Amino acid sequence: MCGIVGAVTHTPVNQLLYDGLLLLQHRGQDAAGIVTSDGPVFHMYKGPGYVRDVFRTRNMRDLMGNAGIGHCRYPTAGSAWSDLESQPFYVNSPFGITLAHNGNLTNSEALKKELFQLDFRHVNTNSDSEVLLNVLALELERSAHHAKLDANAIFAAVAAVHKRCRGAYAIVAMIAGYGLLAFRDPYGIRPLIIGVNESMGGTEYLIASESVALEALGFTRDASVIVTALPSGELRVLPAARVRHMIREYGRKVVSEDRRALQILEDYDKGRA
Repeated sequence: MCGIVGAVTHTPVNQLLYDGLLLLQHRGQDAAGIVTSDGPVFHMYKGPGYVRDVFRTRNMRDLMGNAGIGHCRYPTAGSAWSDLESQPFYVNSPFGITLAHNGNLTNSEALKKELFQLDFRHVNTNSDSEVLLNVLALELERSAHHAKLDANAIFAAVAAVHKRCRGAYAIVAMIAGYGLLAFRDPYGIRPLIIGVNESMGGTEYLIASESVALEALGFTRDASVIVTALPSGELRVLPAARVRHMIREYGRKVVSEDRRALQILEDYDKGRA
């Protein structure tokens, strides 16, 4: 069980992410990390220990930008002693992607082998989060239109991730120059909550593992999505340059060949569940 948080605001986001991780500290105490986005440039700092011990004033000053993600780790895969497995993870191609993950992949070893043998991607740790990041990066590369990426390409990439990655996962990620991305596994096992705040600069968004992080930081749950959490398979993209959001469900299309699961999702979609 890890804690993840992501935010798109109109003011520097570093303190908001730090405070969000403090409020989610009970979800993981082994490591913590923050990545912020200042235009197309990522600023990252992470390390082992409690949130309060990882970050110093000098580290916070370097985390510039109005969008970012954070993670506090409780190791359920990989090594509990490896600093390399602190999150968020980063990969430079395509576009530049950073990702924080809560959950477990049940087919991570098979995916890691596929990534190396078929896609020529090297996974440097034993973390299933790094595997998931590389799968997302590969699918974004496949769905992108040359050097350009649009919302439909992102949706298609996440649908492909749903097909390849088995298990329970909640994700916050950033794509350099594009914005913040959040999604869950098709079954919606791991929690993820969206909150909004109307500031002087406009609407701001905060995504977190639990509502306690939203409420304590002055955000309210986005009732236009769902009262408690993101529906399974739902995707939200928050461009940093022009804050807006789009939602598209992929659950029915990619969840599995389990007919009962498909029927449940179809009933949900029709409002009968």
